[in-house]
Amino acid sequence: MSDGEPVRTALYDEHVSLGGNIVDFHGFMLPIWYSNIKAEHLATRNDSGLFDVSHMGTFRFTGENVLQWLESVATQKVTSIPVGRCGYTHFLDHDGYIIDDMIFAVVSETEILGVPNASMISVMWDWFHACDPASADVRIENLSEATSILALQGPLSKEYLDAAFGEGQHVARFNWSALTENQLGVTGWIQGTGYTGESGYEIFVPNEQVATVWRALIDAGATPVGLGARDTLRLEKGYLLSGVDFQWPKLDGEHDTFLARDSWETNVPFGLDTEHDFIGRERVVSHSNSDQRWWGVKYLERGPLPRPGKDVLALDGTNIGRLTSGAPSPSLGNTGVGIGYISGVQEGDEVLIAASPRSSVRAVIIRPPFV
Repeated sequence: MSDGEPVRTALYDEHVSLGGNIVDFHGFMLPIWYSNIKAEHLATRNDSGLFDVSHMGTFRFTGENVLQWLESVATQKVTSIPVGRCGYTHFLDHDGYIIDDMIFAVVSETEILGVPNASMISVMWDWFHACDPASADVRIENLSEATSILALQGPLSKEYLDAAFGEGQHVARFNWSALTENQLGVTGWIQGTGYTGESGYEIFVPNEQVATVWRALIDAGATPVGLGARDTLRLEKGYLLSGVDFQWPKLDGEHDTFLARDSWETNVPFGLDTEHDFIGRERVVSHSNSDQRWWGVKYLERGPLPRPGKDVLALDGTNIGRLTSGAPSPSLGNTGVGIGYISGVQEGDEVLIAASPRSSVRAVIIRPPFV
């Protein structure tokens, strides 16, 4: 993506026609909401929401040694993921800090499809090539500009998928499949993945076909949802957000002292396997550089809402961490929730959130998800 004018996804006109409130998000013109964040959030939790996530990237990795090569640069043991399944991983720099995270699908023993984050497409393209794929006879293709991605998420997603496509396209959670012949006449692939914690799918199709799929899923009953609710949905599940809950690259030649994190510090219970060698492993297994780890906090009383950058205090007022994400939780009656890096706590401990210069709010430490 260039540094010029913001990019309009292939669904831009559809968003405008639905009254979407369009914003510049990492260089892409996307809706923050159509009606309001709370209504769209609850529609996803209770019914099914439809998201345009075409700002995310799409990479194809191919070659006889592709599984082994990707495993050498990933915290996930890629060779343990069966064909037809998806996995989650971090990619670390040589100092052990997270550059980006990625969900990937093992299409075959010689092909992997991966989804880098929107603002990190060019960074990860350069990083992967710096890891010398040619030496392993691995080829990388950037399919991002030609590929649109829709996320259909929520308990009624399968019903709406079947209504739009006809039966036969369903995949189980964290599985992958090519789209088979369908009544929409579209091609591509589908994954049982997403960023809301709900059952559902991510559907990858050529740009010229995506409007057909978008309209069919809305006609079937799915609610169009903007980026605002996508953020509150992921926060309720405690999913890390690249550039917010961890950040790379180095700033002015040094890592940001707070947001540069390794996989141990993020406390994520999946995507990390230390029984294989990978770039940055030494820092992760030693985890001697920080005593802070990622936790969730949930308000125990009313007060100014938790927001990114707010300090977390022990009950005696000692600073023990900082929030990286925070918001009212629509699923919990707008109770304040947040995630961040905190020292010396366990689940169930009480802390204070310095929510404003004059007000601290009692909260409890939680290992997300919150709902």
